[in-house]
Amino acid sequence: MRNKLVLAAAFAACASLPAFAQQDFSKVEVKTEKLADGVFMLTGAGGNIGVSAGADGVFLIDSQYAPLTDKIKAAIATISDKPVRFVLNTHWHGDHVGGNENLGKTGVVIVAHDNVRKRMSSEQFIKAFNSKVPPSPAIALPLVTFVDSVSFHLNGDDVDAFHVPPAHTDGDAIVYFRKANVLHMGDTFFNGMYPFVDLSTGGSIAGTIGACERGLSMGDASTRLIPGHGPSANKADLKAFRDMLAASRDAVAPLVKAGKTLDEVKAAKPTATLDEKWGKGFMKPDSWVSIVYADLSGNK
Repeated sequence: MRNKLVLAAAFAACASLPAFAQQDFSKVEVKTEKLADGVFMLTGAGGNIGVSAGADGVFLIDSQYAPLTDKIKAAIATISDKPVRFVLNTHWHGDHVGGNENLGKTGVVIVAHDNVRKRMSSEQFIKAFNSKVPPSPAIALPLVTFVDSVSFHLNGDDVDAFHVPPAHTDGDAIVYFRKANVLHMGDTFFNGMYPFVDLSTGGSIAGTIGACERGLSMGDASTRLIPGHGPSANKADLKAFRDMLAASRDAVAPLVKAGKTLDEVKAAKPTATLDEKWGKGFMKPDSWVSIVYADLSGNK
């Protein structure tokens, strides 16, 4: 029961709009980090935001929580006096799309993968937690959707968003700024911590590994990365994350094949050699093992 509560809390942090009431946003500070000329990362509460700022206006990747919109705008104002023109959502969870409604009301064009609009348009049910997530208001929904990829040409750069096969969810996109050489991975990459993989909305360990492989194939050794959560990163950080995912899978798989129960698998501590480095985020080792077990056993 305790494990389910831990997982439920983790999910609430990622996806549930009612989780707003559990956080004191007045104490959140939105910080700005420059990654390249005209490209920045904003951190606050929820998913990391990517920003392209230049003569053509401001392009955002994700929008965090609704109560933070004014703070996000204030942070943007320190780097640009241009309006926000576009926001691209990397997936549908509330800590990445919560500010959509506020931005949509100001005329910002919201863009995302087809499945993001589908998820946001209807109530979602998360089986693992018996949790319902209500549909978003129409103004918060993506106005433009894509299947495989979409490109933006602004601020002197070519910005490409690619859908990756189901990874963190079934609507994930990673975004590459070609000239700036900056890659936003969304929640397919949690830097330095175990991730939340939303199995109930199409996520999988194999898909998350695949998304990491896609990211590693792009750019070069000097590429700067924006993870969905955690500090800004480089290719070595992404490779370490990918290797951790594979190691976790390979440690749990034999136990699943042997017919072990979840409690037996957790008792075996299959990720013990990884926990010191990766288990200090909001996904603790038992919660992470539970996700890997559910995925590999087909008990999603």
